[in-house]
Amino acid sequence: MHGTSAWVGSFAVSSSAVETARQEWIEGHRRFHEEIKDPRRRPWLLSHLEQITAELRKRIGTTFTLAELTETYAGVEDWARDALAESGAPGWPRDVTLVADEAFHLYARGATDYRP
Repeated sequence: MHGTSAWVGSFAVSSSAVETARQEWIEGHRRFHEEIKDPRRRPWLLSHLEQITAELRKRIGTTFTLAELTETYAGVEDWARDALAESGAPGWPRDVTLVADEAFHLYARGATDYRP
């Protein structure tokens, strides 16, 4: 897959962009599981994860490729921030990137071209 591109929308998403995003999701997954060990933060982190995953599902659906997921990830900071702000959940500003990376890491497993 190295050096290839997939067309998504009106532009190509390179395989290196997909791999970079996947590495960010893996690192976010690791950080999320460190943070969730704190019993005070656990309920909020899980709630934030549910909210971002629900918004992700609305944006990309249930049938998608890793390139499509990577394209959606490019704008995650804005829409995830909006989704968490609307919920009024405390502590959300510090958790946006952490929780978004975990949501994308988990959601990537449903991609039609997912390979571990």
